[in-house]
Amino acid sequence: MIHNPDMYATMPLGVVMRRTPGVTRWAAWAWKAVAVLPGAGSASWKVLRTEDNATEYHAATLTLELHGAETEAYLHGLSTREPSVYVIFRESSDHDCPLEAVLVTASPYEAQDYADNGEDIVEKVPMPEGLVAWVRDFAMTYHKEEEFKKRRRDKLKVDRKEDGIGDPRIKQAADIYRSPGLIRKERLQ
Repeated sequence: MIHNPDMYATMPLGVVMRRTPGVTRWAAWAWKAVAVLPGAGSASWKVLRTEDNATEYHAATLTLELHGAETEAYLHGLSTREPSVYVIFRESSDHDCPLEAVLVTASPYEAQDYADNGEDIVEKVPMPEGLVAWVRDFAMTYHKEEEFKKRRRDKLKVDRKEDGIGDPRIKQAADIYRSPGLIRKERLQ
């Protein structure tokens, strides 16, 4: 939980989507997030450029939020070969714009959570250099290493009771439900 309001920063990010012709007969168009625009103004599927059969749109402007409690995730994302932000999309009923951008995050852990739910589409977009510097400065300012705490084992004795599910009233030489240690003890008796 964040108790310090200074451990929070935001920046508007424009999401650039590229539409290209589909490669199968079942999909007329292929959509891909290709860039982000730090500090962008609001937009809703504004055409940026058209070249051959490809069209790039400023699909939406979302707020990138950085939290002081998530610095480990930001540093992990920045340490990759290509630092990235992740844009989360949901399918839309609009035929012209089939995807709706709902969130942008710099945390690969949060992006993984959205990818695991099976309902959202997560696109990995390379971070511009200025955005990398901003996220790195935030993470380095608020990151605190957690101390390693070794767990101690319980002193509870668990070997004093039968651990199989066989019926204890029936004497048997071998029972597939009993542990081998219990079978050996019975043979010695």
